[in-house]
Amino acid sequence: MSEKYLNFKKDSPEVQVLIKWWEGLEKERGERAALRRCSTLAEVVFLPSYHLLRRSLLNVGRFDDDRLSLVVGLSARVKANIDGVGIAEQMATGKAVASKDAKAKVSGLRFRRLLKVKDREELFSAMTRVIALLGGTVDLQSLARSVYLWNDRYVDIRKEWAFEYYSKAPNEK
Repeated sequence: MSEKYLNFKKDSPEVQVLIKWWEGLEKERGERAALRRCSTLAEVVFLPSYHLLRRSLLNVGRFDDDRLSLVVGLSARVKANIDGVGIAEQMATGKAVASKDAKAKVSGLRFRRLLKVKDREELFSAMTRVIALLGGTVDLQSLARSVYLWNDRYVDIRKEWAFEYYSKAPNEK
């Protein structure tokens, strides 16, 4: 096993493995459905599809199983992967595209509450709702990186999200 720690940066080997696994869920609809029914991270770990991704990542680098279960549980809820738009930016994007007064898909209040989340189980629930608000269309790499590194002492995802969100939705309160 490599001494490199996973970080889910753009075009990293772990992102390629994740996307291949996620695309494979399309063929294994029963596994995707089972993952979507999970309401806790422990339930995610009990499923074979979690362990399939876990085994695939063993040769890529070192990882934390609790953080990986969060990535797996949320990735299964993604219906379409859009590349290149950060998840915080997606949350800030207006519902009505052409309107100046467009409201963000995720309100400023919900966004601020999300930034206060520290517990992984609570993050799992909150992000499940966010993915639903985004219609299941999410940048898988951005989602994986954000939730995997949530509460990481070296990367401040919350600050990155705040800059992304408020640069696109400056009027959200």
